[in-house]
Amino acid sequence: MKDTRISKPFKLIGLGGTFDHLHEGHRLLLSTAAKLGDHIALALTTEALLKNKKYHDLLESYETREKNVCNFLETEVGLSAKDYTIIPLSDPYGPAITDPTLEAHISSVETHEVALKINEMRIEKGLPPMILIIIPIIFNSAGIKMSSTDIRSKIK
Repeated sequence: MKDTRISKPFKLIGLGGTFDHLHEGHRLLLSTAAKLGDHIALALTTEALLKNKKYHDLLESYETREKNVCNFLETEVGLSAKDYTIIPLSDPYGPAITDPTLEAHISSVETHEVALKINEMRIEKGLPPMILIIIPIIFNSAGIKMSSTDIRSKIK
């Protein structure tokens, strides 16, 4: 039987973040990764790295954020658990600066500076730079940028 699956441009695509109070911006990042990569490496920020976040006390736990991401990828996007790996992120760059198999990285307009820095660090270590995919900022119906910080501020 012939394999009729559509080939994706990247074998391994990475992204990272807090993914607190999963919103449309997060959904766009995750669904874009699923469309472009055979496997997703998602670095999920640990509590240790989030101590200085605004409204820190209203951040969802690591476990809740991980469960929400997995649920979205499997239920909404249609991936299986074998299609992605979640890696605890306890420093700003994670395995993106050491993993030679990462081919591409997805970030938002707001966080693309980190992706640029990761590529600089990869080059310094003799690794190939990743293709950087930058998604636009997502606005809500009131024209306000989607933001976990904004969501937490309304909970307070």
